Amino acid sequence: MMKNIEQKLLHKNTNPTSMRLLIYDYLAKQQHAVSLTEIENYFEKADRVTIYRTLKTFEEKGLVHSVPENNTTKYILCDDDCDEQTHQDWHLHFYCKICKTTTCKEDFILPQNNLTDYRIDEIKFFAKGICEKCLQ
Repeated sequence: MMKNIEQKLLHKNTNPTSMRLLIYDYLAKQQHAVSLTEIENYFEKADRVTIYRTLKTFEEKGLVHSVPENNTTKYILCDDDCDEQTHQDWHLHFYCKICKTTTCKEDFILPQNNLTDYRIDEIKFFAKGICEKCLQ
């Protein structure tokens, strides 16, 4: 698994340090967006600044999306078609007010065909409500 992650990082011009490999592996196993604090709690002995810098590097290289949520930022892995210039983040990010998780709703996509006169590098498409699991 780590060899596969190493190749993904190298493909995105990112040096595969051990911390970057571990953080990418952690993010790949998540079903929802996670905060810096959640990542820091998982890696108890890791330096918060190192984790933050790793996330910022991942964001700059098109490896993660940052999702603003209330007074914090959460992170989730990008699709492979994101790069250093643009994040292909045209789907809805949904925050559940009950379980407090943020998930990507890839089936809810913004149309892109009428934006020919503009270059949009990033869109934050966010909704709050109650997820289907909590509604049951």
